[in-house]
Amino acid sequence: MNNSSNAAKGINMEDWGTFSGQPVFLYTLTNSHGDEVKITNYGGTVTSWITKDKEGNKSNIVLGFDSLSGYLTPPPYFGATIGRYGNRIAGAQFTLDGHSYRLAANNGPNHLHGGLKGFDKVVWTADSVDPTNPRLTLQYLSKDGEEGYPGNLSTTVTFTLSDANELTIDYTATTDKATPVNLTNHSYFNLTGDASRTILDHSLQIDADRYTPVDSTLIPTGELAPVKGTPFDFTAPHKIGERIASVPGGYDHNFVLNKGGRDGARVALLSDPLSGRSLAVYTTEPGLQFYSGNFLDGTLTNRDGKKIQQHAALCLETQHFPDSPNQPSFPSTILKPGETYHTTTKYKVSLEK
Repeated sequence: MNNSSNAAKGINMEDWGTFSGQPVFLYTLTNSHGDEVKITNYGGTVTSWITKDKEGNKSNIVLGFDSLSGYLTPPPYFGATIGRYGNRIAGAQFTLDGHSYRLAANNGPNHLHGGLKGFDKVVWTADSVDPTNPRLTLQYLSKDGEEGYPGNLSTTVTFTLSDANELTIDYTATTDKATPVNLTNHSYFNLTGDASRTILDHSLQIDADRYTPVDSTLIPTGELAPVKGTPFDFTAPHKIGERIASVPGGYDHNFVLNKGGRDGARVALLSDPLSGRSLAVYTTEPGLQFYSGNFLDGTLTNRDGKKIQQHAALCLETQHFPDSPNQPSFPSTILKPGETYHTTTKYKVSLEK
C-alpha cells in the first residue's frame, strides 16, 4: 500500500488485524491533491485526516491511533461512527408505542452513544472498493434487542473525499420495528495538527440562536434557550477559550441550528490562525453538539507519542437533540418500518488566502 503524499487519487486497503474473529481493514482515501483520510471498518472510525497548512506542510487534524489496539482499550470515541443513538438518553430508558425499553446506563444514570457495545465497537462490512474513487461504503446490521433497542436496523454509512478537501458522510438506515435512531461521527479536531496544543485559540462560529440547556448529568431540560448574552453565543466568531471558564465543565451542549434539516446548509465554521486552516460543517441535521474535549485528561497518548490533555481537540457532532425519545417537543428520532433514515454531513477544510 502506498501511504506517501504522492499516492494516486483513489482508495487503498490494508489488513489491520482482527476483532472477534472478523478481519479489520484500514482504508486510505486520497484526493487529487494528495490529502488523505484513513478509515477503519472497526467502528466505522476516521483514524486520521492529513492535509496541508498555510505553509504547505501536511499534518493530521484529528486525534487517533496508528493501530487497531489503540481503539480496543476504549478511547473517548475518537473518530467513530456513533449509533444506534448518538448522545444521551435520560435514565437509560424510553417508552415507545406503549412498551418500555431499558438500555445500558453507561454514563452515570444515563445511556450514552449506543451503550456498552455501540456501533463504534463493532466490525462493519465494506462494499466492494473502486480503487480509483476515494469513497468507502460500510454496512452494519444491528439486530433486534441489541443494546436494548427494538428492531433489526440495517445501516449504511458512506464516506467520500472530494478534490475540494470535503469529507462527506452519508447515513442511511431502515428498520422492521419502530426504533430511535440518531447517527453521528465523533471525530476530534485540532486544526493546528499538533495534539500538544489546545483548541482554546481556535475561533468558532455556529449558526444557532438557541441551544438546549442541560442538568447536572448533561440531559437537556427541554428548554430551547436563547444564546444571546450567554457564553453559548457563537453567532459571530469567538475564540473557544474566551468564555469557557464561564461554562461549568466546559462546552458539551447541543445547539439548535437555524437552518437545521434544510439543504445541507453551512452551520458552523472553525478556524485556526496558527495553521491557517478552517473547517466548515454542513448538515441536514437539526442539531450540533459542540464538545470542547473536557474529559481528556492526559491518560491517552496520540500517535505522535504526545499525551492528550484536556481541550487537545474538539467535536462538532451533527445530530438530532439528546434525549429526544423522552422529549416529545424535540424533533422526533423514531424510525418506523417502511421509512428510510437519511442524513448527510460534510466537513470541508480550507486555507486562509
